[in-house]
Amino acid sequence: MKKLLNIQMTTLSFIAAASLACATHESSPTTRAPRTSEINTQAPEGPETVVGGRRGTIPVGQEMDVRLRERLSSETAKVEQRFETTTVVDLVQDGRVLVPAGSVVEGVVAEVDKAGRVDRSGSLMLTFDRMRVRGQSHDIRASATQAFESNGIRGEAGTAGVGAGLGGIVGGILGGVKGAILGAAIGAGGAIAATDGKDVNLPVGAIVRIRMDSPVRIGAA
Repeated sequence: MKKLLNIQMTTLSFIAAASLACATHESSPTTRAPRTSEINTQAPEGPETVVGGRRGTIPVGQEMDVRLRERLSSETAKVEQRFETTTVVDLVQDGRVLVPAGSVVEGVVAEVDKAGRVDRSGSLMLTFDRMRVRGQSHDIRASATQAFESNGIRGEAGTAGVGAGLGGIVGGILGGVKGAILGAAIGAGGAIAATDGKDVNLPVGAIVRIRMDSPVRIGAA
């Protein structure tokens, strides 16, 4: 009887230890890829802030949101076709505006594949190579990381194409941002692939989030 009791106590101790180990493992912080629901799919609510880097410099990895000034589609776009965008909100560093909203960022279509019978899904690869800030042109190297639908800016009727004239715009007066564009997924290097078996279509006013792939010296903020 005493032997049986010892066996039962040992079994209970083993179960308790196993349960504790499992709980500890589940509560310990681990490195993992973010779930889809955790990925930021919202356009900015206000000025964006420079993360790290030297004063007056946009560092590698910094993200910015820009608004397309023309429609881009894998059905009609051509390789090396140039296009223009404007920054959506101010980029701020140490409390000062480094890149004003409305600054022009130029891009180029690096690759394009139309939707077809064999390979049904179309794709575009967008890269960005020039930025104009306060009248000064800067060479940049950036790629697309996300795209959002947008109904434009409240009260911007008649101001399309003004560019730097929109410098006072901040996220608080953006209108109709609908979140990530459906039917399109952006991969490495700015490749935008259709997910619905059609061509990729980015309308005028769509917001594209870009990531700097090289540092950009703008000057004192």
